[in-house]
Amino acid sequence: MVAVGSASAASCSNATLKGVAGSLDAGFNAGVPEATLSQFTADGKGSLSGTATNSKNGTITTGITFTGTYSISKNCTGSYTETFPNGYTASGNFVLDDTKKGVQMIRTDSGFVKAGFTLDQGAVTCGATGKKATFAANLTGTINGIGPAAVVGQAILDGKGNISGTGTFSLNGTIVTGSITGTYTENADCTGTAQITPQGFSTLNFNFVVVNVGKEILLIETDSGTTVSGTMQQ
Repeated sequence: MVAVGSASAASCSNATLKGVAGSLDAGFNAGVPEATLSQFTADGKGSLSGTATNSKNGTITTGITFTGTYSISKNCTGSYTETFPNGYTASGNFVLDDTKKGVQMIRTDSGFVKAGFTLDQGAVTCGATGKKATFAANLTGTINGIGPAAVVGQAILDGKGNISGTGTFSLNGTIVTGSITGTYTENADCTGTAQITPQGFSTLNFNFVVVNVGKEILLIETDSGTTVSGTMQQ
């Protein structure tokens, strides 16, 4: 759980960010679409570690591990640098919101046009809880060979691994609506996978991270040839 306080007093420090959080950013890397979904742990002292799924121009890489450092100023702005096993680094600036439960961030490395956000995991029990929940979904990105894509839908998770609902899809401007079905696996650490089949389409696969005490799910598509990501909110 990420420990947070009040940002209105503008008295932030490295201790403000402590615990488990999920993050999602999207945009362009050297002119091609890229999105990254991460779950990380901040120690409250300026160090962090985590795992990520990256989608770059349709190439999917999962199970990425990283370590990093962060620095938060009294006025609740900050910066971070992540280091990956191959020596690659990623840096950015961020701003904490008024409740310090969320972070708005932007990559500052040359060649990148990527922005996103982070939300703390909070006190939540993840896994097959048996508790039904209805989410409003919003995802955008690109599909190789098709172009820009977006979807807004309602996804009902039955708490036992099954998904139902409806969706409206815009595929390079062609609008399709219909039902969705699927399955999901949610782990105790609040990460998981989902398999969603829109009516008349092939199954879509996603990795996800649960945040905001279970009220929001961050997703990234893991099908080759796609760079699609977004959120589902209760």
